[in-house]
Amino acid sequence: MNVPVVEMDGDEMTRVIWKMIKEMLLEPYIDLKTEYYDLGLKNRDETDDQITVDAAEATKKYGVAVKCATITPNGQRMEEYDLKEMWKSPNGTIRAILDGTVFRSPIIVEGINPFVRTWKKPITIARHAYGDVYKDVEYRVEGPGKAEMVFTSADGEENRQTILDFQGKGVMLGMHNLDRSIESFARACFNYALDEKQDLWFSTKDTISKQYDHAFKDIFQEIYEAEYEQKFQEAEIEYFYTLIDDAVARVIRSEGGMVWACKNYDGDVMSDMVATAFGSLAMMTSVLASPEGYYEFEAAHGTVTRHYYRHLKGEETSTNSMATLFAWTGALKKRGEIDGIDELIEFADKLEQASIKTIEQGTMTKDLAQLSELADKNIVNTEEFLKAVKQSLETHV
Repeated sequence: MNVPVVEMDGDEMTRVIWKMIKEMLLEPYIDLKTEYYDLGLKNRDETDDQITVDAAEATKKYGVAVKCATITPNGQRMEEYDLKEMWKSPNGTIRAILDGTVFRSPIIVEGINPFVRTWKKPITIARHAYGDVYKDVEYRVEGPGKAEMVFTSADGEENRQTILDFQGKGVMLGMHNLDRSIESFARACFNYALDEKQDLWFSTKDTISKQYDHAFKDIFQEIYEAEYEQKFQEAEIEYFYTLIDDAVARVIRSEGGMVWACKNYDGDVMSDMVATAFGSLAMMTSVLASPEGYYEFEAAHGTVTRHYYRHLKGEETSTNSMATLFAWTGALKKRGEIDGIDELIEFADKLEQASIKTIEQGTMTKDLAQLSELADKNIVNTEEFLKAVKQSLETHV
């Protein structure tokens, strides 16, 4: 590796696993070059969160990053870590700077079967990571009155629409989105589908939301016809639009194997549904991809706080490290693809195969043992699982 991978360290149990993976499964086998950023909560506090911005800017410079799970502080964390302020989600900050779309896909292993019996192939959820209720303005109506939506143009022209003449108490919210963000989302989805050679589905509720949702539908269609239709035909894949409720029904009846693009809230919900139906968030990969060609790989789950507190007491934990491991392999494969390093791609593929083979042969952490239908299971702790993966890897490297 001549160009480094941007490495973003994190918090709690995933930080412990992060160090184990590097020392046991990466550094002994490859010339690992990273530009290191400590996004642990204490360091974010000490740098007034500038470290998160620096890590995102480094990702724009080098193109590929790998991120450990991090804490987004609440009131309890403010007190626990004696923070200066309640810092924003690092993921949200990085997404905004990279203008990226989040793609989440399950890791499939034999013996852990999806709860939806028709699913045979991974389903990747592409979540638009901007706007909707996540940047809304809300108001609690305490009595009768007139609610209006007002837009004042730059030249002072005012447009008013009545939302409702309230006769009593109620609640309302205002949402927004940006054409440039939707365009970025669309291109990221089309590019990802081409990279993976999978059909792309997109769904909104444009029959009800004739301006907001319809804008998403129109922008996707315009970009597809102008920039991607021929590429999709050459790749022999399909772009398919339908209503969100129809998409849900079709996905349940399908065998999987597609990229399903969703607006922000839809993607938030559907990614958890798909993860649970395939088994576990700990078996879910996540990559933030931008149309400019920036990639940030991470685990889809959090910092596993409960296991970390046990670890601090010296107690044994059986924490699933698969998603964190696949974050590293995903970043290494992308670095290899961009730089033309076939050996790096081959190593990352073998490491993934070794970890999957370890589970399929019966050695797994406690969470997977509860899901696996294998007759003979060897339940191991966190470190023992990684040692078993290392043993499997060394039979192939």
